[in-house]
Amino acid sequence: MIRLHLHLISDSTGETLENIAKAGLAQFDGVETVKHFWPMVRTTGHLDRVFEDIARQPGLILYTLVDHEAREQLERRCRRAGIPAVSALDPVIDALSRLLGMEAKERIGGQHMLDKAYFDRVEAIQYTIAHDDGLHHEDWEQADILLTGVSRTSKTPTSIYLANRGYKVANVPLVVESPPHESLYDLANPMIVGLTTSPDRLVQVRRNRLLSLNQAAETDYVDGERVKSEVAFARRIFADKGWPVIDVTRRSIEETAAAIINLLSESGTESAESERLV
Repeated sequence: MIRLHLHLISDSTGETLENIAKAGLAQFDGVETVKHFWPMVRTTGHLDRVFEDIARQPGLILYTLVDHEAREQLERRCRRAGIPAVSALDPVIDALSRLLGMEAKERIGGQHMLDKAYFDRVEAIQYTIAHDDGLHHEDWEQADILLTGVSRTSKTPTSIYLANRGYKVANVPLVVESPPHESLYDLANPMIVGLTTSPDRLVQVRRNRLLSLNQAAETDYVDGERVKSEVAFARRIFADKGWPVIDVTRRSIEETAAAIINLLSESGTESAESERLV
């Protein structure tokens, strides 16, 4: 099995790149692909931050960037680092330009019109924001995906990222002292995914969170033994219910989202994903 890090850099939503990448990868067997989505990259400063992550996990870069300065910076850095980069739309645009005898407009996201897919994505984002942190349990059945896990396992940012991909996502915290609404265990429509992480990492993340809020850094919330019990409590629920589990300890939000989308594909909902990525 070959492992490939695929970085998709776009100055728009990135859906065009996603479709191109899927079409290309379908021609190869035995490839484990880790997709890193970098949408809305429109400044060289943003590109600097993206490239820091690319340098840590190099692979193939597919990009659609209209801004000449950003393109030149990306191509220059890729050459220096020896990382292959492909401008996904250039061959098509060049061929059309020659055939039509016209210069292409430098229009960011010009392929995205206010069509049904656009409004579906807006609806997904609105749903996801409204169903954050266990809210509105009466509507959980409408979700495409439901993420659950203990506090600070990246449920909210992963939900928002997936919503921008067109999925309605609810997320529900698992708290020992405050069980979630019982309807969580009887849902038929959403794919429920458990998010977990190492207790040591969770303590670190929670302590940083408390410090950012200027709260006491030593509480039960960051007690090592208590955190281990919380993680074990959540894992028992995941196992009892047979829910797929993703360990986010060493994953970025993009990698976690890619793993969830892969789970959807394996569960037979690939066609639904394809409809969203138009």
